[in-house]
Amino acid sequence: MYMSRLTSTFRLTLGACQASPAPPVGSALGQRGLNLMNFCKEFNDRTAAYAPGTPMQVEVRSYADRTFDFDVSTPLSSYFLKKAAGVEKGTSKPGIEWVGSISVKEIYEIAKVKMTDRKLQERSNLRTMCKSLAAQCRSIGLKVYDPRELVGADAGGERSV
Repeated sequence: MYMSRLTSTFRLTLGACQASPAPPVGSALGQRGLNLMNFCKEFNDRTAAYAPGTPMQVEVRSYADRTFDFDVSTPLSSYFLKKAAGVEKGTSKPGIEWVGSISVKEIYEIAKVKMTDRKLQERSNLRTMCKSLAAQCRSIGLKVYDPRELVGADAGGERSV
């Protein structure tokens, strides 16, 4: 199969199953002369397994003959972390103000999902991904706790001795 010369690569963040010819898709693909409807249909088909509106990262490659291909990555880490903690927005004062909490087990589960992304598998392992997610929790304003610490806590939230 003959592949035309690569002319550009760009990234978009789109809601799963919500690609439409309106901006940002329309402006990004239209200025490169790419077929908007084909992209929207294919993107919506590929993201059908996710809840509508889940923010997905897309890397689009356009070619000289006005064809394209694209890769859809797993949803953003911050989306998973905020969803697991039950918060909608992170803090404006990281390290000082906490907006929620998340367990080590939840971070591990998110890391397993993120590691299904082919690009992340090449650059990282599960342990490194967990550490990266824990650091991102701090920047969002989420406290990371170990569920084993809660076993020794009494009803008042104080740790019993």
